[in-house]
Amino acid sequence: ILQMIAKGKNASELFPAVVKNVASKNIEIKKLVYVYLVRYAEEQQDLALLSISTFQRALKDPNQLIRASALRVLSSIRVPIIVPIMMLAIKEASADLSPYVRKNAAHAIQKLYSLDPEQKEMLIEIIEKLLKDKSTLVAGSVVMAFEEVCPDRIDLIHKNYRKLCNLLVDVEEWGQVVIIHMLTRYARTQFVSPWKEDDGLEDNEKDFYDSDEEQKEKSDKRKKAYTMDPDHRLLIRNTKPLLQSRNAAVVMAVAQLYWHIAPKSEVGIISKPLVRLLRSNREVQYIVLQNIATMSIQRKGMFEPYLKSFYVRSTDPTMIKILKLEILTNLANEANISTLLREFQTYVKSQDKQFAAATIQTIGRCATNISEVTDTCLNGLVCLLSNRDEIVVAESVVVIKKLLQMQPIQHGEIIKHMAKLLDSITVPVARASILWLIGENCERVPIIAPDVLRKMAKSFTSEDDLVKLQILNLGAKLYLTNSRQTKLLTQYILNLGKYDQNYDIRDRTRFIRQLIVPNEKSGALSKYAKKIFLAQKPAPLLESPFKDRDHFQLGTLSHTLNTKATGYLELSNWPEVAPDPSVRNVEVIELAKEWTPAGKAKKEKPDKKFYSESEEEEDSSESSSDSESESGSESGEQDEEGDSSEDSSEDSSEHQSESGSESEAENKRAGQKSSRTKGKRDSEDVDKENENSKTSDSSDAESSSIEGSSSGSESESVSESESESRKVTKEKGKKPKQDGNPLTKDVSLLDLDDFNPVSTPVALPVPALSPSLIADLEGLNLSASSSVISVSTPVFVPMTTHVLLHRMSGKGLAAHYSFPRQPCIFGDKMVSVQITLNNTTDRKIENIHIGEKKLPMGMQMHVFNPIGSLEPGGSITVSMGIDFCDSTQTASLQLCTKDDCFSVNIQPPVGELLLPVAMSEKDFKKEQGLQLKLCTVGH
Repeated sequence: ILQMIAKGKNASELFPAVVKNVASKNIEIKKLVYVYLVRYAEEQQDLALLSISTFQRALKDPNQLIRASALRVLSSIRVPIIVPIMMLAIKEASADLSPYVRKNAAHAIQKLYSLDPEQKEMLIEIIEKLLKDKSTLVAGSVVMAFEEVCPDRIDLIHKNYRKLCNLLVDVEEWGQVVIIHMLTRYARTQFVSPWKEDDGLEDNEKDFYDSDEEQKEKSDKRKKAYTMDPDHRLLIRNTKPLLQSRNAAVVMAVAQLYWHIAPKSEVGIISKPLVRLLRSNREVQYIVLQNIATMSIQRKGMFEPYLKSFYVRSTDPTMIKILKLEILTNLANEANISTLLREFQTYVKSQDKQFAAATIQTIGRCATNISEVTDTCLNGLVCLLSNRDEIVVAESVVVIKKLLQMQPIQHGEIIKHMAKLLDSITVPVARASILWLIGENCERVPIIAPDVLRKMAKSFTSEDDLVKLQILNLGAKLYLTNSRQTKLLTQYILNLGKYDQNYDIRDRTRFIRQLIVPNEKSGALSKYAKKIFLAQKPAPLLESPFKDRDHFQLGTLSHTLNTKATGYLELSNWPEVAPDPSVRNVEVIELAKEWTPAGKAKKEKPDKKFYSESEEEEDSSESSSDSESESGSESGEQDEEGDSSEDSSEDSSEHQSESGSESEAENKRAGQKSSRTKGKRDSEDVDKENENSKTSDSSDAESSSIEGSSSGSESESVSESESESRKVTKEKGKKPKQDGNPLTKDVSLLDLDDFNPVSTPVALPVPALSPSLIADLEGLNLSASSSVISVSTPVFVPMTTHVLLHRMSGKGLAAHYSFPRQPCIFGDKMVSVQITLNNTTDRKIENIHIGEKKLPMGMQMHVFNPIGSLEPGGSITVSMGIDFCDSTQTASLQLCTKDDCFSVNIQPPVGELLLPVAMSEKDFKKEQGLQLKLCTVGH
C-alpha cells in the first residue's frame, strides 16, 4: 500500500482496513500504519477520529518512534473538537525524554496554531520551554515553531542566543537555515551597525574594519571608535564554517547573514562559496544568480575575481543566461570591458533570440555606464543593423535610439541609415523608434524626413498602433518645422487618425489638430506648440532591474519575486544605541566551571560582569586562555617550526616569545592592577576575534590546527610591548598579505580547478580597454571574413609589478605599476599601463591626480581621471596610456595629492612595447619576407 502511495496512486479507500491495524502488537506494522495515517488522516477525518483513543494510548508507548508517529497523526487530524487533546499531547511530548519526540512536539505546535490561533499564549509557553532544550535535534524545529507562532517575541531568544550560536554547526541542515534566518533578524535588533564607518558619521571609524584591524585598534579605542559586541562576533564566527556546507540553502543563508550583519570588510568571503553553488542544478543557479545580481550592484569588487564563472554556456537555459548577462553588466568597468565586449560579440550570434536581444540591451547599458566605449558600442550596433535576423536588428534600433538620445552630438549619418531600414524592418517597436528619432532630428535631416512621412502616410492604415502614434507625432513635428512641404501630408494623416478604430489614436489626433492647426477655436497653447513638441527630452536611464530589490532580505521568496510574499518578516534597521547586552547572560555557575579548561590556574578574582559568559565561550571555541603566558611563547615556537607559510611568521613569533616572557611579570602584578588587566582583557577579546577572522579569511577552510594555535598565541600575550611588535609585524606583513598568498594555499575540497586563477584575495589587474574594439564589434555582423593580422590576447601576462612610489617616500601613499600587455584604449600607439594606488595611512587621502609631466620629445601620455578620495587601507587600480615612441626612454611625471606632489618615473622594458599578434604560418613568412626586403633596401 505504501509503495502505491509512493508511486502517486490514491490509496484513501483502504483507510478503514488499514486503521484497524493500528492496534497491532508488531512494531514494524505499527510504524507502517502510522506512515499511512499521517498521509490520509486529514482527508478521512471522521474515520481517524474513531481511532483517537488508540493514538492517545500510543503516546505512552515505550518505543519513541511510535510515540512520535502517534503525535504526528493526532496533529494531522485537523478538527477543532480535538484541540484540547492535541494541546495535552504536545505538552506531554515536549517533556519527553526522547529528543525525537520533542522534535515532533515542535512540529505539532505549528499545526495546532494554524488550526486554532487562540491557543497562542499556551503554545508560546511550550516554545519557551523547548528553546531551552540542549539537543541539536530539537533546535531547528522549535525555532521554526517560534517563527510561525510568535516571531516578534524576541525576548524568548535572549537567554538561548549563545547556545543556538554554538549548536548551529551540529543542527541538521534545514534547521540551520531556519536558525540563521532568525538570528539575522535578531542581530539587526540587538546590535549596533558595524557599517557606521561607511555612513560618514565619524571619520575615525573608517579605520577599524579596513584591512589592518589589529594595527589600528589601539588608536581607535582612544577615539571611542566602534567596537563589535562579542555576541555579534560569536554569530559571525560560528556561521563561517557553514559556507562549506553541501546544502545550497545553508550556504545561501550564511551568505545573506554576512551581507546583512557582518562588517563590510568581511563580506568578501561569501563570494567563493556562492560561485561554487553555480555548479548545482538550474533551479539553485537561478536563485543564487539573482542574489549575486543584487549584491554586485553595491559591491562590484566581491565578484570581479570570478568574472569568468559568469560567462554564459550554450547549455544554460534562457533565464540563467539573462541573469549572468545582468551580473556581467554590473561587473563591467574600464579594465575588463574589452574582454566582456568580445564575449557579448559571441552571444549576439546565439540561436536563442531572446538572449541575443538581451545581449544587445546589455551592450547599450555598458555604453552608457562606461563613456570610453560609447562610440565603439554605437559603431558595433550600427553594424548589427545589416544583420539578417530581424529581432537582432529591431533590438539594435531600440538601443541605438537610446544611445543617440544620450549623446546630442550630430549623428546624421546613423539616422539616415536607419531611415532606409524602414522599408525592411517589420517589428513595431523598431519602426516606432526610427520614426521618433527622425521626428526629434527632423531639422538635421530636412530632405529625408518629409519623404519618410510620405511613405508612412501610404501604409498608415496597416501599421501597428504604436507606429501610428509615432507617425502622428512625426507629422506634427514636420508641420511645425517644414509646413511648406508637409502641410497637406499632415492633414491627410490627421484625417486618417480621426476615424481609426483605436481610441488612443483618435484622441491623439484631436489633440494634435487643435494644438498645431491654428483656427478661431484654438486656445493660447497653440502659440507654444513648437516648444511642446520639440522640447529637449531627458535621456532614458538604463538601470539594472535588480536595483530596487535590496530592501528585501536576500535569499527570501520576496526577493526572488520582487514583491512582498505572505509571511515575509522584514529586517529592522540597526538600533542607534545597542540594547542591554546583559540580557543574554545565563546565570548558571556550573556551566562556567564545565567550560573552563583543565589545569587553568586563576590568579585573579573571577569577573562577574559583562564579558563573563562570552569569554568562556571564546575559550572553548579557540582553546586558548589569557592568563597562561607560557602557552604564548610555546605556540610562538610552534609558529616558527610548523607554520612558516603564514605572512611574516618568523617576525611575529619572535615578538610573541619576547612578549610572552614579559607578560609573566605582568601577571604577577595582576592583583594590584586588576582594573587595568580587565580593560586589557576586554580590548584583547576584540583583538583576538579580529585576528581569528583575519587568519580564517585568508584560507579557504578553517581546518589547519597550526593556524588556530598561532592565531591564539598571537592574542594570548597581554604585555605592553605587544602593540609595538604588532606595528612592526603589520608593516612587514602588509605586503605579503597582498601578493604573498599563493604560498598559504590550503588543501581543501573547495579548491576546484576554475578557482586556481584567483587564489589571491586581491583582484588581479585586468587588461585595459582595447582600441581594436571597433574592429571587434564590426565583426558583430556575423561575416566570416577576418583580417590577416589580428591583435590577440597575450598567452602569458607576468605578475611583476614595479614600484612607482614607495609608501615611505609618498607619506603613506604607495603606488605600483604593471604592463597588462593589452592594446590601449587611449590610442593605437600607446602602451597600456596599470597603476595600483594603496593608502597605508589611517586617514583619507584626497584628490590623487597626475601633475606636471616632463616627457622627452615626441612622447605622449593619457593620464587617469583624478581620484576624489582613497579610504584608509583602501586600494584602487587605474589605467594610463603612454606613447614611448618605440624607445625605452623614461617618462617623468608628478603624482600629486591634495597636499603633496611626488616625482615618479615610468620606464618600460623593451618587451612591453610590443603587441601579441596571431597569424598563420603563411602570413608570417610573407611578413618576414617583406621585412627582409626592407632591410636589404636599407643596407
